[in-house]
Order: sequence, then structure tokens, then C-alpha cells
Amino acid sequence: MEAIPNYTKRQLASGKVALGMGLRQARTVDIAAIGKKCGFEWLFIDMEHSSLDVDTAAQIATAALPVGITPIVRVPGKEHHHASRLLDSGAQGIVVPHVDTVEEAQQAVSYCKFPPVGHRSIAGLQPLFGFDTIPPADFARMANDETLVVVMLETPAAIAKAEAIAAVPGVDVVLIGTNDLTAEIGIPGLYADSRVEDAYRSVITACKKHGKHPGMGGVYETKLMEKYIKFGMRFILSGSDTSFLISGGTERAKFLHNVAL
Repeated sequence: MEAIPNYTKRQLASGKVALGMGLRQARTVDIAAIGKKCGFEWLFIDMEHSSLDVDTAAQIATAALPVGITPIVRVPGKEHHHASRLLDSGAQGIVVPHVDTVEEAQQAVSYCKFPPVGHRSIAGLQPLFGFDTIPPADFARMANDETLVVVMLETPAAIAKAEAIAAVPGVDVVLIGTNDLTAEIGIPGLYADSRVEDAYRSVITACKKHGKHPGMGGVYETKLMEKYIKFGMRFILSGSDTSFLISGGTERAKFLHNVAL
């Protein structure tokens, strides 16, 4: 029995852009099939900025596996149980927020990967393997291969350490949290500022040097997204269920009100 493939890891390895759909309002498992239908490669199951609990996030993650969209969870903290409980329940990737140091990046890998790469505890009969019994050595190797470790850099201090963080073995993606970064710089919401561009170039360069994938979140204006993707960003948080619902709903309501006139 093989592990269910992590399609986002394969997409990134081939040099392509991998697009994520943020989940903050969705509470039912059909959102996985909806995300796939829309053309996204991964779900950003956000437990940091929503009321999503472990059980609901786990159900969505498990439902995503057979659909062919990668379930990735942004955990609410850096404690080991946040990562391990979701990975044991079907998640194929973990986003660790507010990583400022090499040591915190190493810790993230340690919690997400089995030995010899990390120190995650082994629990058998997991959805990643269709609940089949797998020899422990094969289990650990295949699970490690299909697990995406994403660290978020959200401060100038973290950006200054981008190269060292990107060099950490086991880190797959270095994701810039642009909202918090601009707030920390003192330019909240100014995503086109030259200091943001510099941060993006720094992370992209570091990732290229160390064979990792640069990612961006918080930038949703289409021209800026296009600009930064052309810079080299590849792991793209494309927007959230909330923003998509508001955008589509607003457009439809405006049209119908105009018809009523």
C-alpha cells in the first residue's frame, strides 16, 4: 500500500504554481470537492484565524485525500500536538505561523516528520494510507515524503534570517505572511511598498539557493499577485471562502438590484 500522493508537493517539484483556497467559514466536508472543482491544488484549513476545531479540520482533511486536493492546516501555535493531531487525522501539510528563527523552523520539522528526519510520534492506521497496516519503517518514510512543512515568516527579523531558515532540512515552503509583515514594518496594507518587494526577493532567492519553494499570503489584488508570481512566488494562498462568497454574492446582488430598477 502506498500513501495517498501529495499533489501539491508534486506540483511544486515540477516548477508550477500551486494555488490554495483558504477555509475559515466552511464546516462541511464537501468543501474539498468544491475546492478541487474550482481548480485549486490545496486547501488552507485555517485554525489560527477561525473557530475551526480539531475535529472539523480533521474531517475536511480526510475528505480531501481521495478528491485529489491537498489538505494543509495552519495550526494555531507551535506546540507539537497542534501538528501531530492534524497529521494523524489526514492533513498532508502543516503551516506553522510566526516562525522567526532557525530553531523554530527546526522545531516545526521535528514535530511534523518521523525519525530520522524529525521526532514525530508514530501512530498506525491513518487515513493517509487508507487505514491499512504498514510496516513502521515504510510508514515513516512514505509519510515523510508526502508531508509538506510550511513555515511562515511574518516579521522583518524573520525575513532577515530567510536564507538560514530556508536552509533547514525538512522545510519545504517559506511562506511570507504579508499582512503581519507590513504591520510589523509599520506600513499596514501597503503591499506594493519597496520593502515588501525586497522581502519577497529575499525569500525567493533563499528558496532557490536551498531548493525550497517560496510562498505568499495576504496579497489578493490581481495585479500585485501577478507581479509577485512573476518574481518567482510559487505556493500561493489565493483567497478565502469568506472573500469568495462576499465577492460573488456582492456581484449577484448588485446585478439583480439593477435589474429591479
